[in-house]
Amino acid sequence: MRRPSRQTLGATAEAMAPAAYRIQAMVEGLDEIAHAMERKWGVGRLRLLVSSFLRAKFDEQKDRLDAAISSGEESYVRAQVEGMTRAWEALDSAATEAGEKPLAPEVWECVLRKRGEVVSLVRTEAEAHHVAREGRVFTTAEIAILIEALGDGVLSVKQTFPGATIAAVRHSNPIDWERGDEIPF
Repeated sequence: MRRPSRQTLGATAEAMAPAAYRIQAMVEGLDEIAHAMERKWGVGRLRLLVSSFLRAKFDEQKDRLDAAISSGEESYVRAQVEGMTRAWEALDSAATEAGEKPLAPEVWECVLRKRGEVVSLVRTEAEAHHVAREGRVFTTAEIAILIEALGDGVLSVKQTFPGATIAAVRHSNPIDWERGDEIPF
């Protein structure tokens, strides 16, 4: 079978020229560095652990990287990817030198009895992002929302009977006020 020439295929056959592949490879490599930092420090947490000055410089570098990627100019992208790599390293070093600790979430797991599925419980949103790849994760704030959704009954039972455990939750059918109660005879 004869291969079509470039002239036959036209510009659409070269949707990604070699430079575009090299740019994509550079950005993917940088993404791996960002993911490694997020696994270590938590999603969005590292830049908040450093000084405002360093955080602003990091954000400026990210803006330069975004502009470079939009330009499609390989040498410009390379320079900004290298700069962003150094920016991640600077944040990591500054946070470590300041005595900040990498994210080490305490994860509690439990089994949903009816489904047999395991869910994880963590304290914060940052911890939830850290372990989210491992399955379903709930934060303590989300558990509070679920408890409130159960209504005052559960809270009053826990207050009236300290140490009581919840074995089941039953939902009663809402009253159809148009129809009224069932006649018992």
